[in-house]
Amino acid sequence: MSEFSASIYGVESETSLLGGGRMDAYLHMTPVYENSMSNLAVPLTPLTEERDMEKWESPIFPPSILPQVIPQTSASVFQPPVIPEPIVQNIVSTCSLDCKVDLKHIALHARNAEYNPKRFAAVIMRIREPRTTALLFASGKMVITGAKSEELSRLAARKYARIIQKIGFADVKFKEFKLQNIVGSVDVKFPIQLEGLCITHAQFSTYEPELFPGLIYRMVKPRVVLLIFVSGKIVITGAKNRQDIEEAFHQIYPIVKGFKK
Repeated sequence: MSEFSASIYGVESETSLLGGGRMDAYLHMTPVYENSMSNLAVPLTPLTEERDMEKWESPIFPPSILPQVIPQTSASVFQPPVIPEPIVQNIVSTCSLDCKVDLKHIALHARNAEYNPKRFAAVIMRIREPRTTALLFASGKMVITGAKSEELSRLAARKYARIIQKIGFADVKFKEFKLQNIVGSVDVKFPIQLEGLCITHAQFSTYEPELFPGLIYRMVKPRVVLLIFVSGKIVITGAKNRQDIEEAFHQIYPIVKGFKK
């Protein structure tokens, strides 16, 4: 092994660290041509395009694992804000049984009925389906509360009238059913500056936090009352139908959004 070839491999002489027979084995493994510069030749590198093609065709880089870039459109970048919808929480309705009734008799014979004339001049009745409460007065007038829809409120009123018929009041009839109040609620998901809202809309607003934590907003059309809280919760009451609830909220939403904290 020449000095030149030995220096290439970092070997100073035949008696280097590899030494003895291990040096011969090393020379067989890595042949070196004396007095030649061919060992310094750099292997040819394929052109860039060819090298890229080989990489894509190689099993090491299957096309399936390559990242796919999906162009973003204006629709995917910008999402319009979602406006919440109010939910009906309670419906209050009234009806008439078209006859006078004995409240003590009803309290004794009807299930889930209670009557304490010293506290309240009506029998309180409850049923599970639909889950409602009825207030029955001696005049035959009845108030039904707790239903979540107009249909369920009417169904509950008919069930109460049927119960009273079965316990001895054959003259009972179901008449004059009417929705008196629909209560809805919604959460706008952001805090509201009630002080600024009250000052700007003083004609419709009342805000006395010492007496009540919410702002009372009396809307003219539709004729409803809104209870607006700093947390973003809004209660709509006084509506006669579901459309009034939705219309009132769609009117108040841009107003409260202008006073977002």
